Amino acid sequence: MRRPVRIVALSALFGVAFAAAWIRLPYYAVGPGPANDVATLIDVQDVPRYGSEGTFIMTTVRWQQVTALQSLVAWIDESRFIVGEDVIYPPGVDREQEQERAISQMDQSKIDASIVVLTELFDYPKEHGDGALIEAVGPDCPAGGELFVGDVVVAIGGRRVGSSREASRAIDRAPVDEPVTFRVRAGGEAHDIELLRQPCVPGNDEPLIGISMVDAFPFPIEISSGEVGGPSAGLMFSLGLYDTLTSEDLTGGRTIAGTGTIDPEGDIGPIGGIADKVIGAERAGATVFLVPARNMKELADVDTDGMRLIPVATFDDAVDALEALPAA
Repeated sequence: MRRPVRIVALSALFGVAFAAAWIRLPYYAVGPGPANDVATLIDVQDVPRYGSEGTFIMTTVRWQQVTALQSLVAWIDESRFIVGEDVIYPPGVDREQEQERAISQMDQSKIDASIVVLTELFDYPKEHGDGALIEAVGPDCPAGGELFVGDVVVAIGGRRVGSSREASRAIDRAPVDEPVTFRVRAGGEAHDIELLRQPCVPGNDEPLIGISMVDAFPFPIEISSGEVGGPSAGLMFSLGLYDTLTSEDLTGGRTIAGTGTIDPEGDIGPIGGIADKVIGAERAGATVFLVPARNMKELADVDTDGMRLIPVATFDDAVDALEALPAA
C-alpha cells in the first residue's frame, strides 16, 4: 500500500535532479578561456613575413550559463566565479546585440593595432592604399547594421575617394536632406549602401552618418578572431603584427602572453578579467605576461608561479620591455 508514495517520492527526486542538471539559471560561470597563438591569426600580403622562435599568445575569458549543478562545480573551482546575467548582458541588451557589439570592438582593435604598427614601421598614413577604411561605427546611427568596421569606402555619390579626407569631404558636400550613396569593398566584393544622415548622438542635434574613417592600409592585413569579441586583444595583435613584419625576433624564443586595449596612438588601456587571463597564460606555458599598467594593482595577490608580470602603458613600452629581457 505504500508503493505509490514511494513512487511519488522517487519521481519528485528525479525531477529535482533533472532540474539541477539541465535547467539553465540566470547566472554564468566566468573563468579562464583558451589562449591563441597570435601569429597563426595574422595574414599579410605583398610584403616580407618573418617567423619567430617563440610565440605571442592572446588570452581570453570564457563564460557559460550554468545549471544548479554546474554552478556548484564552478563554486568549488577556485579559477571560476559566478555572476548574474545582468553582468554579462546589460539590461535592455539581448545576446545577439551584445555579440555584435563585442565583435565590432574586436574588429576595431585589429584596425587600431595595425595603425600603430604601420605608423611605426612604414610611412603611414602618408603612404596608404586607395579608399577610406571604416575604423568605428555608431550602432545607433544610420550606419549601424549597414556599414561595418573593416569595410573600405571606395566611392561616395558615384565619385571615387582615395583617402579618408576625401571621403569626409564628400559626405560634407552632400545635401543633408538627401541620401548619401556609399560604395564599399568588403570580403573582396563591392556593393552600394544608401544612407540618410540623422541625429544619433545624445546631446547632439547634428545629422550624422555615424562612422569614423582612416586611410586604407598600404597592403592587405587580415587578423582572424573567430567568435572571440571585445577590445582586449589589441596589444597582442600589435605585437604579433610587429614581429611578423620585422626580422628581429621580438619573442626571444619565449612564450609571451598579454592583454590590453590599444588606440591608434599606441596607448594601452585596462581590461576586465585580468586574473583569469593570467591563469590562462600560465596554463599555456607563458613565461612573460604583459599587463596594462592600470591593471597591475588587481594582481597584487595573484600567484603567477614564476611567470613574470611586466606593466606597460604604451606599445613602445611593450617593445622596449621585450627587447630588454635577458636571453631565454
